[in-house]
Amino acid sequence: MMEVLADALSLIMQPCYDLTGNWWVAILLFTVIVKIILMPMALWCQKNAIVMVQLMPDLNRLKVKYFGDAETIGEKQNELYKEKHYHPLLSLVPLAVQILILFGLVDVIHRITDNGAPGTEFLGLIPVEDGGLSWVMPVLAGVSAIIMGFAQNRINPLQREQSRAEKNTTNGLSIALSFVLGIFVAAGMAFYWVCSNLTSIAVQALCNVIIKPRKYIDYADLEASREELEGLNALAGPKRKWYQRNPLGKREKADYKRFFGTVDKHLVFYSERSGFYKYFKGAIEWLLANSDMRIHYVTNDPNDQIFALAEKNPRIFPYYIGEQKAITLMMKMDADVVVATLEDLENYYLKRSYVRKDTEYVFFFHHMTSTHLTPHEDAFDHYDAIFCAGPHQVAEIEAAERKRGLKPKRLVKGGYDLLDQEIADYEAVAGRQNERPVILIGPSWQEGNILDSCADELIGSVLGKGYRIIVRPHPEYTKRYAARWEALQARWAGHDPAELYFESDFSSNESTFSSDILVTDWSSISCDFSFSTLKPTIFIDTPMKVGNPRWEELGLEPTDISLRNQIGRSLALEEVDQFADEVASMLAERASWHDRIRDVRAEFVYNLGRGAEVAGEFLLETVLAKQAEREGGKAGKHAAPASSERGEVA
Repeated sequence: MMEVLADALSLIMQPCYDLTGNWWVAILLFTVIVKIILMPMALWCQKNAIVMVQLMPDLNRLKVKYFGDAETIGEKQNELYKEKHYHPLLSLVPLAVQILILFGLVDVIHRITDNGAPGTEFLGLIPVEDGGLSWVMPVLAGVSAIIMGFAQNRINPLQREQSRAEKNTTNGLSIALSFVLGIFVAAGMAFYWVCSNLTSIAVQALCNVIIKPRKYIDYADLEASREELEGLNALAGPKRKWYQRNPLGKREKADYKRFFGTVDKHLVFYSERSGFYKYFKGAIEWLLANSDMRIHYVTNDPNDQIFALAEKNPRIFPYYIGEQKAITLMMKMDADVVVATLEDLENYYLKRSYVRKDTEYVFFFHHMTSTHLTPHEDAFDHYDAIFCAGPHQVAEIEAAERKRGLKPKRLVKGGYDLLDQEIADYEAVAGRQNERPVILIGPSWQEGNILDSCADELIGSVLGKGYRIIVRPHPEYTKRYAARWEALQARWAGHDPAELYFESDFSSNESTFSSDILVTDWSSISCDFSFSTLKPTIFIDTPMKVGNPRWEELGLEPTDISLRNQIGRSLALEEVDQFADEVASMLAERASWHDRIRDVRAEFVYNLGRGAEVAGEFLLETVLAKQAEREGGKAGKHAAPASSERGEVA
């Protein structure tokens, strides 16, 4: 067969020599003619490469959707390949043809050198056998592969979109193959390989003219999908060298295996960090006291307080799962009910389970304010039930469902257990008297907040007037803008901490409870402070914190705005010179503010003092209903809920 191939190649090579009279030029001309003959194959491969690039956005989003689940990603990828008629192995066809031609050239070169024509001696030299000057050929072959790789990374529609690792692998193999071939084949064959590598650049450029990639590829969509995937890969990325092991990897792997090794998980809580336990605390404690329910608690925080609590209660089962691994865990979730404070379920990285379609997802708010200003418009769309703090949240979600044609969710008129806890904590210390009135400055962390816009003016206007001022930044502010925080402290350094104190310990609410007036911008701390202490808040109208630019279309004023002049006073930035007078006025009218805020609170929050009970009962009844549904009406072995008034479902 090789002899037949050599005969065919000689029919091209001999005329090239007859035309040029030089075997080196003849090989170059031979290479060009072969490339022209194989041009249809090159165009075929060009189309296949374009199809692959067209598929990349879908492939990237598959990797996002099924992140960490290699088996499912592989299955979905194969389905996509079949649907679009893409053949991954086609990219190897040109290389296979080149190797075949190279084998055929063995006999062609031998025939040329065997004739002993002048100038043909070098054509037949093999570096590994003959050495000497012939070693220049593997070097040239390797250099030609480097040049080809550099060019293909920029003009080949598929190769230019590959990752750096893929490009390095492709180019590395090409360079290695070229160099090795140059060592073990005759110089004439190696010269053909050099010519082939270099003329491939021209062939690719011509293919790009004939079949223009930009005509078929949506590069904007490709870039958007790549950013989604890169963002996911960077999520909670390790701050260590690539060769260093993740010190929490073994623990995470063991907890992941233990989670899925546990069957019949009826109730799972998901927490992003330790501080989120406070939103679940009341419900969990009620369930532990009034049922024999097992509590499965997944957290992204390896130091979550839940691990210490689990040591005291054997019915709490905590699992440390990092942010990336949590994506896979949530996709494979196999529980009856999942409770979370996570907004935007399904919209970003964390998805509903595709293993259990009947899992009930329940959302707990981590604030008491409105649902349509700071959260994204579709932040709650993929939950089945929402535990609402007050009537405003029910009205807003129902209005959004009507406006956008969404399937109604179960809206539980629940309450806000964290507020109940805060009221109890405050009442335990309410009898204490401050030596001087305390002003707490507690802003949000977004750009333009109080600390960035008017902190100096506020502090300066009341400093030295008989008050104690506490500046308590949002923890996120100190993390993101550490230099700004340090600069603010430096500007006011030297003042007595009894008069001006910059707080950096966020583990306690002591400063909140001990303060007489809160100063904030758009932080939801205003509800926690005023509703627990019945003391007023001064709001500074910094740029509004907006997550949903279409909030006005709902036709309902967010409580983030309406509450500002119900539980306190709002001041525009240009009115901060009135701040000291407003503080004095509020302190003089403490009793009236107390009664006013108490009345607002009574209308604002459901089931005041009973949030934990209502939440616990709702979750238990939901779990029992799920069990009955799965077991054909059998209610399971859990204890019945304690008899008390139930939270209504809107």
